[in-house]
Amino acid sequence: MGRYDLTTPFGRFKARWSYFWKDHAFLRTAFTNAHWLGPDLVRTNQPSPRQLAWWKRQGVRTVVNLRGQRDEAYYWLEKDACERLGLTLIDAPLDSRDPPGKDRVRRAKALFQTMEYPALIHCKSGADRAGMMAVFYRHFHLGEPISAAMKELGKRTLHSREGLTGVLDYTLEKYVAEVEPTGVSFEDWVESDAYDPKAIRAEFKAGWWGKLVVDRLLRRE
Repeated sequence: MGRYDLTTPFGRFKARWSYFWKDHAFLRTAFTNAHWLGPDLVRTNQPSPRQLAWWKRQGVRTVVNLRGQRDEAYYWLEKDACERLGLTLIDAPLDSRDPPGKDRVRRAKALFQTMEYPALIHCKSGADRAGMMAVFYRHFHLGEPISAAMKELGKRTLHSREGLTGVLDYTLEKYVAEVEPTGVSFEDWVESDAYDPKAIRAEFKAGWWGKLVVDRLLRRE
């Protein structure tokens, strides 16, 4: 169980306290940043146990956690809630400030082909990592070209391209501008030697004010 023992009243209180304040859950009590992407998948910010119960009543069967497994209150509360509710929890971490690694793109494609729907995907704010996963959903599951699917990274869902999280936009735009016109698929590009996440990260330059807002003021994960 790690730092939080949910089998005791005090342990559960400690986890809820940390989740509410340290993980900024107080900002998400009435705002879920929820958007259905199709008939079988919704993207949100970090759901609370109560919100997970509500989503189950809406038909959700699978929860994909893009924050990954950590010894933090949000994770243990989510894992406990999914077990109690009979929801399948899948840990599939993504980065918000780096281009996705080849293995993570492969994993995303495989998930959309094999997981049980309807499903919910989430990160902390539902803006950046959830946005990138939503792009993958639209591309791999709905068959949309990257040039159309990349609209999921936008202000509508509170994504900011001005800070370090803009590297996600930069990666997709690089493909659309330089590779897509040649007829090479996104999957083939990612699998080729031409796709170098470290080099793309080095090329990308975020504005100082964007970094100030996203990383210092909003304290995005």
